[in-house]
Amino acid sequence: MTPKLKPLEEQVMVITGASSGIGLATARRAVASGVRVVLTARNEEALANVTESLTADGGQAVAVPADVADRAAMQRVADTAAQRFGGFDSWVNNAGVSIYGRLDEVDEADSRRMFDTNFWGMVHGSLIARRHLLSRGGALINIGSVASDQALPLQGMYSATKHAVKGFTDALRMEIEEEGAPISVTLIKPAGINTPFPQHARNYMDAEPKLPPPVYPAEEVANAILHAATHPVRDIYVGGGGKVMSALGRRVPRVMDWLAEQTMIGQQRRDEPPRDPAGSLHQPGRDGRVEGDHPGYVMRTSAYTRAALNPMVVGTLGVAGLAAYAWLRNGGSRESIPRPRQAGRRRR
Repeated sequence: MTPKLKPLEEQVMVITGASSGIGLATARRAVASGVRVVLTARNEEALANVTESLTADGGQAVAVPADVADRAAMQRVADTAAQRFGGFDSWVNNAGVSIYGRLDEVDEADSRRMFDTNFWGMVHGSLIARRHLLSRGGALINIGSVASDQALPLQGMYSATKHAVKGFTDALRMEIEEEGAPISVTLIKPAGINTPFPQHARNYMDAEPKLPPPVYPAEEVANAILHAATHPVRDIYVGGGGKVMSALGRRVPRVMDWLAEQTMIGQQRRDEPPRDPAGSLHQPGRDGRVEGDHPGYVMRTSAYTRAALNPMVVGTLGVAGLAAYAWLRNGGSRESIPRPRQAGRRRR
């Protein structure tokens, strides 16, 4: 069964990790599109400020402070959506945090806390959303990462959580499709995104962390999330750089290992001492901002992702690719380029 998803202006959307970064960018974009939103995060003050700003602009939003690692708290989020708006149509599992440090240096308690947030928080949200959407249909959208496909040195345990997110999401999708439930399950895999992500991370390094390039704006992920809320799609990569990394990791894994070893250690370290090594792993951080302070260049958009979300563009690129393949295969002569037939012209 192909799920029938509502247009955005008719939807109620639950967003976890909504007080900063991707979650906040998504909430703003969703409300601007007419979506009623239920927002949750640990930082009660920041969440209240975000909700106040959204409703002041005419949007409909409700805040439910909660820790995604607490299953009962996440059920309260779903119950609030039912009480205020009659239910929800899309659920976005976005909450997440990272750890920067070599695997032999990272404390086990920190690693377990990160799994509680990144993995178990996503599991709680997914299973609660599944039960609710079984009768009414809708979209479950999980935020993975390019690290769901390609492990990152210095973020090894974070990569492990995102591999787990992918495994769970793929298995849940198959089970939902097998039983014919009207639920779309999408995994979104962003590359580096300019949010406060590095500052929120637990940092074991002797330097302030940063994102490896290329880095993209959070609005590109928000666009992908809203697309998944209205179009049943399996996976979305945000950022052509992430797509290339994943493709290289599948096709030539040892080459990708070598490239990561040679470049990514230095690319994740700033030339300055750590500011807040504890980050927001165990307690709420400084929230309320979408953008981070990435010291390098931030792409304005992701041409790859925008093309992938536009079937017309993808179709055009596909035809062009086939034409180029045929041209190369036939020695590059002009006569080998396929030409479209003209309307009204008959072959003899």
